[in-house]
Amino acid sequence: MANYIVGDIQGCYDALQRLLEKVKFDTSTDYLWCPGDLVNRGGQSLETLRLLAGLGDRFNMTLGNHDLFLLRENWKFPDGGSSNREMDTILRAHDRARLLKWLQHQPLAYWCSSHEILMVHAGVVPQWTVEQTLSCAAEVEAVLKSPKSGKFFAKMSKNWVRRWRDERTGWKRRRLTSNILTRLRFCDRNGKILASASGPPDSQIAPYKPWYKHKNRRTRKVTIAFGHWAALGLYLKKRLICMDSGAVWGGRLSALRLEDRQLFQVPGKYHRSRFF
Repeated sequence: MANYIVGDIQGCYDALQRLLEKVKFDTSTDYLWCPGDLVNRGGQSLETLRLLAGLGDRFNMTLGNHDLFLLRENWKFPDGGSSNREMDTILRAHDRARLLKWLQHQPLAYWCSSHEILMVHAGVVPQWTVEQTLSCAAEVEAVLKSPKSGKFFAKMSKNWVRRWRDERTGWKRRRLTSNILTRLRFCDRNGKILASASGPPDSQIAPYKPWYKHKNRRTRKVTIAFGHWAALGLYLKKRLICMDSGAVWGGRLSALRLEDRQLFQVPGKYHRSRFF
């Protein structure tokens, strides 16, 4: 039995198939993890969803910002008609309802006690412990699974607040929680996020830092697996596992075997071998 964590797939189905073949993934014994962004931009999002949903309990994931975007499009266009052609292909598929119900019931944060790994799509603010991360995520997950999910999707793009405070309540709290878990790259020591920045570390303005660089971060003693940050790229440290190696942007799709930290890679969608 082995556990493999794979980076942002973003609809790169062919690359994912090559990667699973390379690691000799056994659907009867092995487990696949992904910190989100299963869909969008790679051209084969429908095939990707079908493959991963078909793995059942052999697949663990957290929702990414592109996954939430797909769920919002599903809510907005009950009969199809999204301007995003890759999303619309999913919305017009015969198994749309099954696939998107499966996706909508996935978590925003995942904790594995046996490996002592916290997995999120983007990051966590300094104030959050593992327990608070899971608790805040659960608040949003409960709404996503409820009849109020449409209200969440309607408010998802509202630009309200950027600083975390424990006393925040209601939709502002849920919206900020989802932003932190699916979009965070830079923040200040008090949990105020720099929402517009997507460049590499050290491209930010003061007093912001990469979320994982803050010395007061309460999750420093646990391993966090994440993606979302192609400009950071593959980033493997003792307590940090960033698996976004830019497969959809000309990089590689990567998988890390957790048992021995062996890395496996295959060319991504627009890979040019002379660049590597």
